[in-house]
Amino acid sequence: MYAILDDAARRARAYLDNLDRRSVAPSAAATSALSRLDEPLPRQPGDPAETLGLLDRLVSPATLAMAGPRFFGFVIGGALPVTLAANWLAGAWDQNAALYEVTPGVSRLEEVALRWLIELFELPPGTGAGFVTGATVANFTALAAARHVVLAKAGWNVEADGLFGAPRITVITGAEAHPTLLKSLGMLGLGRGRIVRVPVDGQGRMRAGALPPISGPTIVCLQAGNVNTGSFDPFEPLIESAHAAGAWVHIDGAFGLWAKAAPTLRQLARGVEHADSWATDAHKWLNVPCDSGLAFARDPHALRAAMAITAEYLPTASPHRNPCDFTPELSRRARGVEVWAALRSLGRVGLAELFERNCRQARRFAEGLRAAGHAVLNDVVLNQVLVAFGDAERTRQVIARLQQEGTCWCGGTVWQGQTAMRISVSSWATTDDDVERSLDAMLRVAREAVAGDGRT
Repeated sequence: MYAILDDAARRARAYLDNLDRRSVAPSAAATSALSRLDEPLPRQPGDPAETLGLLDRLVSPATLAMAGPRFFGFVIGGALPVTLAANWLAGAWDQNAALYEVTPGVSRLEEVALRWLIELFELPPGTGAGFVTGATVANFTALAAARHVVLAKAGWNVEADGLFGAPRITVITGAEAHPTLLKSLGMLGLGRGRIVRVPVDGQGRMRAGALPPISGPTIVCLQAGNVNTGSFDPFEPLIESAHAAGAWVHIDGAFGLWAKAAPTLRQLARGVEHADSWATDAHKWLNVPCDSGLAFARDPHALRAAMAITAEYLPTASPHRNPCDFTPELSRRARGVEVWAALRSLGRVGLAELFERNCRQARRFAEGLRAAGHAVLNDVVLNQVLVAFGDAERTRQVIARLQQEGTCWCGGTVWQGQTAMRISVSSWATTDDDVERSLDAMLRVAREAVAGDGRT
């Protein structure tokens, strides 16, 4: 057993060592070789070492280097070494982190990590929270608590009686709400097509003056960190108006909520603490391994009412917090281990330095691209940059050529009708030299695209 574990560690180290030298995107040859995986299910047992070797030989080269320093395609940070190491150790523990009495060690780690996060985000003391898979399930979990409360106020027990015959819930979002929020609303039976969309400004922020009249059971969903621009909704006036009308306010803070941890950024999230629930993603900007989402609710009883589970065979009677009472899953890995390791190793100063450095690097991208004559479409307030290299066709061409060139990897988007390349700077490993190398590649590829199509 130990030989194969040592071999896995050796192979993982070799993979990480090569990240800075390889193309960020996998080669065509590497992806073509994946066809060798399409074999019949073996009839007889095989050598585990041979299986691990095949996995490394075929799949490692076919990965996108998301763990590396020049992946800017999504808001995903590479795993900090301490969080990857904690992930390996937690994997060896193999704890089903559902019940305190069964798994006290990892349950206590989660309690501590959640307390630290509530303090870091300046959420109300006593806020309930749980570790889930990512922002989609974090939104789902928090919005389940919202659904419970707004229907309970109307005299309806949704957990017992479902939604058939229930009072209608109005859901209000900004016009640029993230698709994962909409997916969560659909899974909750609240409907994607019934949402009331509020107009946004030129940075994707909900217009406070456009909030419609609110009556009856209502959930208002705001955004901390627009996925394209990084902008924040104006929380204070929106939350005040929603609460005055009796609505529940939820904030999708998948990556923007982390701005609260940096002195120079925290003003962007001013007022976020007045909401009723929040969702965020630790594998985005905290740089822990996938998957690691977090759901928070001001009222822990609402979260527990929506999520708790009981059964005769489960030792749920405990004076301690049972993690399974705050998440959709019963069987679940100990996701809090990596978050605890990241928070403890970085501390407040290290967290602020990480977030502020990435934002400074994003501003450097914008500065260099703008100086070369390319159109930066957003106010770079956080770690997101949108750039257009001319019309939609040329911009798509630059994106494709850049991905193929391999120095870095950025994705495309369409934002308020304009095709753009999106640069998300989220990794602890990204150095200023990585930014300059990537910027040089972007500018070179853009020049080649202009020369290649013969247009000015």
